[in-house]
Amino acid sequence: MTVDLRPVRRQDVPELTVLLGQLGYPTTEAEVSDRLAPWLDDAASWLIGADDGGKLVGVAALHVSPMLEVTGKSARLAALVVDERYRSKGVGQALVKAVEEQARAAGAVKMEITSSRYRERTHLFYQQLGYEDICSSSARFIKSLTA
Repeated sequence: MTVDLRPVRRQDVPELTVLLGQLGYPTTEAEVSDRLAPWLDDAASWLIGADDGGKLVGVAALHVSPMLEVTGKSARLAALVVDERYRSKGVGQALVKAVEEQARAAGAVKMEITSSRYRERTHLFYQQLGYEDICSSSARFIKSLTA
């Protein structure tokens, strides 16, 4: 299946809201609209959408930042979601390829992706694209700053 890849736009909020719900993050259009603004205004971030005939059917969120410990930048695929009716048809692969190209163009020398352990099918997808699960050699720590 071929879809057009394009930047996500403010008018994509309704479809993006549905996609985030399918990813397991139910939300409202108002919340998505508020979250979208910083992404669209950040020169180090990109939201790439998969479009099928004017309908947003997938999104990849990319952020690139400089590294201090080595020369170059690090890219992070912050989110990837494809409409459930379009999964296993090459849309996700096209989105990952697009963010990898954007990351390279922005000076990134590596890409990081995190994924919840229960998403086993997703992990296989990333491994098929050449990503390695390094959790046995690298810890990940998270602390809420809102409490």
